[in-house]
Amino acid sequence: MIKRFLWLTGSLVSLCIAIAFVFAWIASNREVLAFAEGLPDQGRLIDTSHGAFFIVEKGVPETPRVLLAHGTAAWSDIWAETQHNIAPEGYLVTAFDMPPFGWSEHPKAPTYERQAQAARMIGLLEALGDKPILVAHSVAAGPATEAVMMRPDLVSGYVIVSRAMGLADRHTPKDVPFPIQNRNVRKLATAATATNPLLTKWFLKKFMHRTDKIDPAMVASLQTPMSRQGYTQAVSDWIPQLFKTPLDSNSMDPEEWRTLDMPVALIWGDKDTVTPLHQGQELAALLPNARLTVLNYVGHIPHLEAPKEFADALLGELKYITSISDLDSP
Repeated sequence: MIKRFLWLTGSLVSLCIAIAFVFAWIASNREVLAFAEGLPDQGRLIDTSHGAFFIVEKGVPETPRVLLAHGTAAWSDIWAETQHNIAPEGYLVTAFDMPPFGWSEHPKAPTYERQAQAARMIGLLEALGDKPILVAHSVAAGPATEAVMMRPDLVSGYVIVSRAMGLADRHTPKDVPFPIQNRNVRKLATAATATNPLLTKWFLKKFMHRTDKIDPAMVASLQTPMSRQGYTQAVSDWIPQLFKTPLDSNSMDPEEWRTLDMPVALIWGDKDTVTPLHQGQELAALLPNARLTVLNYVGHIPHLEAPKEFADALLGELKYITSISDLDSP
């Protein structure tokens, strides 16, 4: 009986490894576009001190800039409807691709810890040079918060959308699970999961409450950067930051939040199962004069699930932040 169990277990493991190798082979044949090749027509590259970033701008220059940072496995196109709704209200709405996702340049040093990502955001903010209101969704809000704490002079306000900062984890720090600490094993696992186009729609369903909003165009959009050279390897190098607690980050210190001296707003879906609403309420309680807007029957990706309701909520916060910034101006 024991021998049979061990044989079955060994066979299952061997099958999983074989499948992972197949998906890795498929990824290597799919990822053919060199950096700066095949860029979407709606955007352009901008040079920064941390490499070139792909950005998409909508609106009128010389109006207040809103800078949109996307979450896991997305790119700037995920904000297209938000840009369409916000730009006519008098804003230059800029979405950018955060490495390793989308079309921005992959960093030469494959480090994606919160502080390293914050430094990249700071490089982009310095290149833009006009103190935008920063809007960060989900995982992007980790490095975004770190960036605004390190360089508050580079932004005029900050909006957090559906992001748990992991403050409670500082008491019981987490590390990368042992099986994926090995870079080669992690790359195989990434090819079979995170960069596997067959699973794009499945992952979306896990993050969204209003799954009826998922359509083929949305899925196809999220898959387009998967044709870039080195995409699976870059995402694999990024994966550990999902698990490891960033203990050395300013944004893990509640006192840093309490002294954050800028207008901050939070937007959350009440049906968010990835970062439940109570986590947004906990952040709001730390922030002086923070505003929390809750969207009903909305999950973790409000700008896809309820684009009109989200745009209305965001526009309200932008007007509030802009009014405060105008009062603070000399």
